[in-house]
Amino acid sequence: MSPATISASSFTVSGPGAVAIAGTVSYNVGSRAAIFTPTNASLPVNSALTATITTAVKDTSGNALLNNFVWTFTTGAVAEVTPPTVSLTVPAAGAANTPLNTRIAATFSEDMDPSTISTASFTLTDASGAQVAGTVSYAAGARSAIFTPTTPALLNAGTAYNATITNAAKDLSGNALSANFTWTFNTGSSADTTPPSIVSTNPANAAGGVCTNKSVNVTFSEAMDPSTITAATFTVAASSASATLLPGTVAYDVPSRVATFTPLSPLAANTSYTATITPGVKDLAGNALPSASVTTFTTNSSLCAAAPALGAAQPFGSFGGNASVTNAGLNTIINGDLGVNAASTSITGLHDSGNNVYTVTPNNNGLVTGLVFTLTAPPGSVAGLAVTQASVDATTAFNSLSPATLPGGINVASLAQCPSCGGAGAGADELAGRTLPPGIYLSTTGTFDIGGAGRPAASLTLDAGGDANAVWVFQTAASTGTLNVGVTGPATPAVPIQVLLVNGAQSKNVFWYVPAGAVIGTGSTMTGTMLSNASITLSTVGGTPPTAVITTLNGRAIALTAAVTMVNTVINVPAQ
Repeated sequence: MSPATISASSFTVSGPGAVAIAGTVSYNVGSRAAIFTPTNASLPVNSALTATITTAVKDTSGNALLNNFVWTFTTGAVAEVTPPTVSLTVPAAGAANTPLNTRIAATFSEDMDPSTISTASFTLTDASGAQVAGTVSYAAGARSAIFTPTTPALLNAGTAYNATITNAAKDLSGNALSANFTWTFNTGSSADTTPPSIVSTNPANAAGGVCTNKSVNVTFSEAMDPSTITAATFTVAASSASATLLPGTVAYDVPSRVATFTPLSPLAANTSYTATITPGVKDLAGNALPSASVTTFTTNSSLCAAAPALGAAQPFGSFGGNASVTNAGLNTIINGDLGVNAASTSITGLHDSGNNVYTVTPNNNGLVTGLVFTLTAPPGSVAGLAVTQASVDATTAFNSLSPATLPGGINVASLAQCPSCGGAGAGADELAGRTLPPGIYLSTTGTFDIGGAGRPAASLTLDAGGDANAVWVFQTAASTGTLNVGVTGPATPAVPIQVLLVNGAQSKNVFWYVPAGAVIGTGSTMTGTMLSNASITLSTVGGTPPTAVITTLNGRAIALTAAVTMVNTVINVPAQ
């Protein structure tokens, strides 16, 4: 874009009543990202805001935006203070035989400020400490920084290199990495000259009956350069000869190698569309797709299932409603915030990044990497407002997932029994051993089981088929509905069970409507946001000291009116 056209007059943010919010606007050429920074350092709390990019913005050829681009969002009650992390690197730490023409990429846990990603904050050195000359770019759609060696363009053969992201790198809230992040890899003896290919598309070529709010996904054969996957190289248009390109956003998920085109508005019903990936996309060695990839599909007239809005409850890894949150053990880590819509005395065995301590003992002291929010901290405080709103928003999300509000779920008991779902204790709604595509799944018996006593010790796999926006909703039909994962009973150790995500599935898009509570067995890996009116238990073994076996939740445990109990549990709050 032409930087001169991107200013405070062409990029505005307004609050309730269309009152303009004062701020400055910057444009990062390398990432093609415009950033609005509020003058008052923070936006108004609990407010619906509108951001607008006007047709005054132009590209470097003088072409203006066809229409104003407008989007809305709602703020929470508190500032975001969780530091970003590096979640994935290419090459991986300790990698051997890395191609000599590779680019080095680091993916972050959240959106970053492009102006802080530069050759000053992303460096490459050899074993002697000599710095490699190069350029650094940031691909906002993939939350990834890319270092491209320039002088020389090829790395030395048989050499150990150290890549470093310094704590000068910051997220869009101004939070820096808590420490420098460094990883080491070793080169091989040759360059990579193999071009990438496309493994699959979703929708598949010639597919029919595609819902109208569907995104288009493409899975690549290898790690790609995120900066080459853009709205210029990934396009969608109606198949008619006179059709224009659809406006939409393009994102690239580094771990799954899935590129996603999301239309800005629903597709037309009963219409044929063509998605095109051009040879402009390249892998991290600079090899281009040999030829354009073209996929056609036809829509129906229905909408796809959508993830509910969690609102102010989104940052919480654990939320105890108006009850308690209790931790046992020294290995609990909640990578996010924690809250209760009750007094601070209802939290035990935890401390947070703000040095707030909640009844810890030598055997029971877990870490909340974000902050702990309670109703009385003190009354009327920002923290109190945060949990009050989180409780309201979580209740709204819970109700939106009920069978009454979201009908049409697939009765799990009606599905063919999978080969590994047998066992003396396996019920009709046993999920272990199954691989399920996106959809709404209903338990008419009232209980979802994933493994346990007399049941298969097998994983539940959620397969997105390359659709990064795919959503799963698991519903119990009655108010007595529960979820049991790897649970065998109080006298028998739990059987560790995993809920796995494949082909672009994301934990942020998995939801469990379990009104009567959930129990996750010790050592299991659970995925998704659990919403319940009753208690949620993570790990069923206590003792003094508690078991050191780690139970993992990639999601959230939200008990609206009851307690959350955990023993040496790691909770990873999904990035939205």
